[in-house]
Amino acid sequence: MKILFAAAEGHPFIKTGGLADVIGALPQALKKAGADVRVMLPKYKGIPDEYKQAMKPVIVTDVPLGWHRQYCGIEMIIHDGIPVYFVDNEYYFGRDGVYGYMDDGERFAFFNRAVLEVLPLLDFKPDVLHSHDWHAGMIPLLLKAHYAHESFYSEIRTVFTIHNLLYQGVFPHSLFSDLLELDDRYFTMDGAEYYGNVNFLKSGIVYSDHVTTVSPTYAQEVKTSYYGYGLDGLLSSLGERFTGIVNGIDTKSYNPATDNKIPVKYRTSLAKKTENKIELQKELGLPVRPDAPLMVMVTRLVDSKGLDLVCRILDELLYYDDIQFAVLGTGDPAYEHWFREAAYRYPLKMSAQIKFNDGLSRRFYAGSDIFLMPSKFEPCGISQLLALRYGSVPLVRETGGLNDTVQAYNEFNGEGNGFSFTSFNAHDMLNTIRLAVKFYREPEHWKKIVKNGMNGDYSWDVSADEYMDIYRGITVASI
Repeated sequence: MKILFAAAEGHPFIKTGGLADVIGALPQALKKAGADVRVMLPKYKGIPDEYKQAMKPVIVTDVPLGWHRQYCGIEMIIHDGIPVYFVDNEYYFGRDGVYGYMDDGERFAFFNRAVLEVLPLLDFKPDVLHSHDWHAGMIPLLLKAHYAHESFYSEIRTVFTIHNLLYQGVFPHSLFSDLLELDDRYFTMDGAEYYGNVNFLKSGIVYSDHVTTVSPTYAQEVKTSYYGYGLDGLLSSLGERFTGIVNGIDTKSYNPATDNKIPVKYRTSLAKKTENKIELQKELGLPVRPDAPLMVMVTRLVDSKGLDLVCRILDELLYYDDIQFAVLGTGDPAYEHWFREAAYRYPLKMSAQIKFNDGLSRRFYAGSDIFLMPSKFEPCGISQLLALRYGSVPLVRETGGLNDTVQAYNEFNGEGNGFSFTSFNAHDMLNTIRLAVKFYREPEHWKKIVKNGMNGDYSWDVSADEYMDIYRGITVASI
């Protein structure tokens, strides 16, 4: 089984969010399951020099983009046994940052067309082309409209994965006809059209052989108007062509027994985890108190992460309860300012680290007791899996992948790996925090919860098997 991933970002080369983690880790698990997997990414200016210098040129060609043709170089690196191709075009990708440019539609239209154009020039013909999120959403449609009649492409099947339905890649109709050379047969309500514009993500959904998203609960949620962002009807119509598969994590990289970025390595020892907590309290300038529960967040500071709930109850929590709180992340300036100001008011109980730092994030996981994720929506979530891996007990809202991966602790049978609440309500969350703190002060229960979490399997192995079943299903169906 030969699989080509096409995506806008991938760890460790370029990352802005969880998509990169999936592209970095899932191919490894698929390879372990017996597939020949390769990845294709844009060659961004921000890719570290150590990787750029290791890239080998493969081909140079040009790609049709409307009335003109654009230069396209393909370079390759083999990373952990996975061949990764990079689409080189300085005009589109030689810029600071990854997204947020006024011509993002044109940039990723070029990337989508380039992925398909270069395939016959590579020593690799995929059975399945697996596109991820809106940035690669036009590939299934372009394959059908421009390439499927050619023998090289005729048996290639497509899978499209929705990582976050909120971001859909909606652009003017002119891009559809002028740059992608697609006629209005495909610009319909049942095709790529979306309120008079072209929708990259919708195109991926409509024209792929199979559609997946990143958790079973999210797959159900997006069929409702609240979570569906205008595509709930379409997603509801897919039937068995739509599957939710929970993400895993890179258990080799995120392993408290070998992680060099935490002060004290450990497997399941709570005593050694407490040593990490003490070191984290020192690093954050908080009083060194092993007895005080330390609750943390590692998050983008944006509305969807449930920060309004935190802002609503944090004063009440820190004023009345014996608890420490720390947050790590960047995002909306209003939230950044709010957390800085709260830390200024509660210097003995709170730390606000308004930055992104991978090493510090790992020390947050290793040194914390409770990991807070009160998201409005969370397609899958990786942070709660990392927290479980490092023995930090997740406290989450029951949405998306959080609902699929965190089971509320049952004190009567000792089952469960965390705490959860249902309604998007600040005081429901506060009551759940206080329940978690109650069990924290009962060591026989707390040890059970932590051990339940650390003993879970959060690798990609099970998920990779599910993807392999889908790949086999669509390729067999085409014969």
